[in-house]
Amino acid sequence: MKKLVIILITVLTVGVTYAQSGQTEVGEVMLPNSMQAGGTDLILNGAGIRKKAMVLKLYSGGLYLTEKSNDQNGIINADKAMVIKLVITSSFVSSEAMIDAIRDGFDASMNGNTTSLKSEIDKFITFFSDEIVEDDTFDITYQPGKGVVAYKNDNELGVITGMAFKKALFGIWLGDDPADKKLKKGMLGK
Repeated sequence: MKKLVIILITVLTVGVTYAQSGQTEVGEVMLPNSMQAGGTDLILNGAGIRKKAMVLKLYSGGLYLTEKSNDQNGIINADKAMVIKLVITSSFVSSEAMIDAIRDGFDASMNGNTTSLKSEIDKFITFFSDEIVEDDTFDITYQPGKGVVAYKNDNELGVITGMAFKKALFGIWLGDDPADKKLKKGMLGK
């Protein structure tokens, strides 16, 4: 009985530590419950894990918004600050694999008609050309008046302007044909 009480106290204390630390555990990753993009305070709307073949965990991802929402179209179309944070958790996520996944994601998000954003997509893909290793973190931010600003491990990779690009990009994770349906559900807080 004494051991059970000690175990319960330990478990409860660990849970409280996570809550007090301002982080949420997503798989093996701790995501902050809040962050900023372009000077705007954002909160973690929801999070999940991108898997391949139902077992291989590729990355943990979180969606940050100014206020909670589960309206995928409202989020995609909003001219408001937001962030998708991706923390790589597998050595299977190479630069080449990420570039292929992003190309496929844009194809799915734009129903196969990517020609109108070809130059923007090509530029965005260059942000993933350097080696990618476990624990690399990508912050894909949208900042009103500036555009999509991407970061790798807190280093700015570049800026791409235009709402059409922002909508297509966020549609990769939140659109009708998302990269991972369970991840989309998690990001929408469902």
